Amino acid sequence: MVTAILREHPELALFLCLALGFLIGRIKIGTFKIGVVLGTLFAGILIGQLDIEIPGIVKTVFFDLFLFSTGYKVGPQFFQGFKKNAFPQLLLTLVICLSCLLVAYSVSTFLGYDVGTAAGLLAGAFSESTVIGTASDAISHLNLADAEKTRLINNIPVAYSVTYLVGATSFVFFLTAIAPKLLGINLVEESNKLAETITGETEYGPGMKSAYQRWIIRAYRITNEKWIGITISDFEKSISNKNIVIQRIRHKDQLIDPKPDTIIRKDDVLVIMALHGIILESLFSIGPEVLDEELLNFPLAHLDVTITNKAIDGLTVKLLRKKEFYHGLMLNKITRENHEIPLESRTVLNRGDILNLSGRPAKLEEAAKEIGYLDRLSPETDIIFVGLGIVLGGLIGLLSVTLFGVSITLTTSGGALVMGLIFGWLHSRTPVFGRIPEPALWIFDNVGLAAFIGLVGLAAGPSFISGLKETGFGILFAGVAVALIPHIIGLYFGRYILKMNPIILLGAQTGSGTSTIGLKAIQDASGSKFPVLGYTIPYALANILLTAFGPILVGMMS
Repeated sequence: MVTAILREHPELALFLCLALGFLIGRIKIGTFKIGVVLGTLFAGILIGQLDIEIPGIVKTVFFDLFLFSTGYKVGPQFFQGFKKNAFPQLLLTLVICLSCLLVAYSVSTFLGYDVGTAAGLLAGAFSESTVIGTASDAISHLNLADAEKTRLINNIPVAYSVTYLVGATSFVFFLTAIAPKLLGINLVEESNKLAETITGETEYGPGMKSAYQRWIIRAYRITNEKWIGITISDFEKSISNKNIVIQRIRHKDQLIDPKPDTIIRKDDVLVIMALHGIILESLFSIGPEVLDEELLNFPLAHLDVTITNKAIDGLTVKLLRKKEFYHGLMLNKITRENHEIPLESRTVLNRGDILNLSGRPAKLEEAAKEIGYLDRLSPETDIIFVGLGIVLGGLIGLLSVTLFGVSITLTTSGGALVMGLIFGWLHSRTPVFGRIPEPALWIFDNVGLAAFIGLVGLAAGPSFISGLKETGFGILFAGVAVALIPHIIGLYFGRYILKMNPIILLGAQTGSGTSTIGLKAIQDASGSKFPVLGYTIPYALANILLTAFGPILVGMMS
């Protein structure tokens, strides 16, 4: 009964696959979480035993959405990576990814794997599920019988499912336990050394944040004669060089929004916004703190501003704070390519970074004009932008070149990735168009990929068991080899040739391996978030390289 319903209405099978896949993805084995990708693959394989057919175009639609959103997210950092100071990270990524391709090809050739198994090995060992799509598309264009193409394509998820598990777990173990010993370092000590120049904050789970507040607001009654009769501007300048801001004043029964030349009178109550340390160290002598709910009850905006102004690009946080337009604002956090980076006076700001600022609405809007684009938290997605990007990318992807007698094409999906990069970069420069809110981007990214992987599992389900038997247990060792050998090469190359800081190096290796799990593991092991400083640029480049390596590996193995 259930089987007949799912066969007659395959769309229900897809949504069942998503629901079950996300449920399986929550399962943890020790510190290893199965995750959505592997969960939906397992769910697809399980439901696929019922021999349910879904048109291939559905898979392509979801895959294109996923690839476009991936490019959109990493586009700003991808192009940012071509700046001179990012050269070591770019070179490291190139070495690791090329090593991955060559090791996957060598191991597959030595063990006699077919092209489908080789592609699954590359995809799983390096946690790059996009290879499944690009390699499948490349195989579908080979001059083979349809039955043989289907067999090869179905072998991809077989190899992927096995090697993803062993690849991810062995890579995390290598990063946290073996790599520090090979380098002769202690992760925590190295993080503390780096902390002498870069200060980060503890990361918390969703819905939680630190109880410590960098900026606080208090009301004080002015009774000390020293501060009576001077202007607001002089008061602010006299204490810690503009690290305080007077937001409001109560003068007798009047509530006043002060100007720089406003005179402070005896018994005026000042609403002071300042760094926590300034409140404790410098304000105790001006007069008693008071509770004035009416005075303290005023609107304070908390909004994101994307840096688009060339004059801000390259400034440190310290220099930004010295700008006249910044006065009166609080910088709460900096986000770069969906990852919060350490907020410290020496942190260098890049075009495309998102600054979370707090301040009076009018002041924040005034500053946003000097910094870039103020995100007004609209829930709307620019679908014109998304649709046009995928269409243009698809047209580019139809172009092909012939190398060594092998026709290589980006395919429509690869074109969507490339155009996502370009459109994401354009949006970071001119955010007035092309906005994709974070919830919508999550849908495109996570559901797009999960649906694609689930459909791959559904198609491969009937032949999965026989394919696994045919491949043999040697695929486990092959997965470990492809996962670790490139990173061992990268470790020594990055440390002794490129002279990279070991914490930044390990973060760059997680980016080169497109492993968010690895990034979290190295952050936990080192007790800091600093590895993310090496993660973003390699992650952006590795996504492009490894996606492109799918068709290249198919060409090499054919």
